[in-house]
Amino acid sequence: MADIDPFQAIARGIRDQMTKSAGAALSGIPAELGTITETGLKLDNFKNEIQDYLVADFLTTLHLPAFWLIGTTVQPDAEDEPVGTPSQRTRFDFEPTLIEEVRVNLSDGLMPGERVLVIPTNGGADFVVMCRVVNGGG
Repeated sequence: MADIDPFQAIARGIRDQMTKSAGAALSGIPAELGTITETGLKLDNFKNEIQDYLVADFLTTLHLPAFWLIGTTVQPDAEDEPVGTPSQRTRFDFEPTLIEEVRVNLSDGLMPGERVLVIPTNGGADFVVMCRVVNGGG
């Protein structure tokens, strides 16, 4: 059990759910690659920068495997600040669980220079950023 990184498992679960959602949404639809800029979105095959674009919003179920973490406990005060000395190191075991209605807020994480997959809609009048795109090496 010690070999399981719970944070990688969470990230893998989110990535898998987004891949499934994006795959279903993109089936049969032509897509474009683009780059987020300081002031908007620049598509590879379109000369003008787009300032008014949309970003996909994913609501998914997060599947967490069983995992454990090592930490300490401490009593909180009324403002949830720690009071007193921490306990000895303790192992916290977590059971497998599903967390429903997890929102993946892609728009908050987009940074200038990042590559994105974009779907043109409404005859090219609107553009929806579906996901961030990285090379196969990460």
